[in-house]
Order: sequence, then structure tokens, then C-alpha cells
Amino acid sequence: MKLRVREILEERGMEQKELAEATGLSTRAISDLCSNKGTRYYKETLERIIRALELKDANDLFDLESNEDT
Repeated sequence: MKLRVREILEERGMEQKELAEATGLSTRAISDLCSNKGTRYYKETLERIIRALELKDANDLFDLESNEDT
């Protein structure tokens, strides 16, 4: 499973810095999330992103990758 933060930002024409400001997270944290560097995500962090991006369904934040993609 991977986060779709980068894709969602691109779809909306939004910069990582804007998301950082909207969530109160550091630009470094947003960059790491966009790059899918982490393997664990704090619930509060995900909630902030979901709210800031005004996602109706939290599942829109994730993409399931098949074993062939990894």
C-alpha cells in the first residue's frame, strides 16, 4: 500500500508547501509522505492530510500495489 499524496497534489495543482501550511506539518514530513519513504503513519497525520485535502473518503489517500509493482 502506498500513499497517493503526490498524485492528489498534482491533480489539484497544489504544492507540498501549501499542504504543509494547511496541515501544520513540516515541509520535510510532507516531502517524505509524497515520496512514500515511511512504512508507518500516525493517525493524526493522516487525519490532517485528509481534512486539508477535503477528501470525502479516506481510502482515496491510498493505492494498493500488487507484488508486480514493487
